[in-house]
Amino acid sequence: MESLILGVLLVLLITLPTSSCSLITKRFEFNVEWKNVTRLCNTVNVLTVNGKYPGPTITVYEGDNVEIKVNNRGPDNTTIHWHGVKQLRTGWADGPAYVTQCPITKGKSYTYKFTITGQRGTLWWHAHFSWQRATVHGALIIKPRKPYPFPARIRAEIPIILGEWWNEPVQAIEDYMKLTGDGPNSSNAYTINGLPGSLYECSNKDTFIQKVERGQTYMFRIINAALNQELFFTVENHTMTFVEVDAAYTKPFTTTAIMITPGQTTTVLLTTNQSPDSTGMFVMAARPYLTSLFPFNNSTSIGFLQYKTSQTAKLKPQEASLGYIPSSLPKMEDTVFATKFTDILRSLGSTEYPCDVPKQIDKRVITTISMNLQDCPKNKTCKGQIKPAKAYMGRHSPLQ
Repeated sequence: MESLILGVLLVLLITLPTSSCSLITKRFEFNVEWKNVTRLCNTVNVLTVNGKYPGPTITVYEGDNVEIKVNNRGPDNTTIHWHGVKQLRTGWADGPAYVTQCPITKGKSYTYKFTITGQRGTLWWHAHFSWQRATVHGALIIKPRKPYPFPARIRAEIPIILGEWWNEPVQAIEDYMKLTGDGPNSSNAYTINGLPGSLYECSNKDTFIQKVERGQTYMFRIINAALNQELFFTVENHTMTFVEVDAAYTKPFTTTAIMITPGQTTTVLLTTNQSPDSTGMFVMAARPYLTSLFPFNNSTSIGFLQYKTSQTAKLKPQEASLGYIPSSLPKMEDTVFATKFTDILRSLGSTEYPCDVPKQIDKRVITTISMNLQDCPKNKTCKGQIKPAKAYMGRHSPLQ
């Protein structure tokens, strides 16, 4: 009898939500709602969270319980996915519609509950229904419970969300893609924190400007919220120290630019070390890395890093038409840079932050995932701009 009681207690302990061991509960409320947003002189009615594009930043600590009530005030079903969060015994809070939950229907609410366990760094959240994540997204920042010895003292943390903008509702683009079998129409602009930048038509006032102080180190939390595009990112005349990817610390290394894939998050440290007699305005830029035959937007989004003590410190966003593309930004087809950048990434693998992986390999499996263009069958009409698009995994498992 005693052993039975102990067994039951053990099962209860194992199945208890992780929140019971957490320090504090952070609560947030999201209202998914329509808002008219104007970019490139086009006003589009888009879905937002709390009327913001990008949406609000969630900041929590490692070990916190998190509760987010999502109210669906939009016209369609929706869910929110907490991208990269380890859902330990809370898989139903992960967010993919029809996978871990039924979608939140129009006029209804759902409260996500989970605990941040063993993670610290930069992640993000986004809608996980249809293409809503094009505008329904934001940063999710996890502070370490125990201070981490970064290479420099951090003056401030700056979220940098790279995204895409379409001059029409994204749902219409998805519907057309399903109808024709073609790849999606390319976006009209790339964005930095929701703003396309002064290189685009009608966008001088829609340029992101980050003011900084000279001689300080800033933490840039960079998120690629683009739907389908790998992106390069750089800050003119500055190097970045790469310290974290997807909420996992890495061995630090310096670089003049980064390559970041869709959905990926990174953290870099940037020191404002340029001379005081410089203009004090430095271009930050993002452009696509060309990796497919499908139509894509080959333009560049820019913003500015502005030293507060410079002569241009009072420059207004609408006066920022001096923009150009810095030479440190890789070319669109620069596979050499992308490969070298990816190859240099290494986990800490330390005693405190171990990387425990199996060392005995029993069987090696090679899986190829690709997007291909299929020839149009005889006596049939293909409506796509090029040819019908199909995704394949391996050699024998076509996914349509």
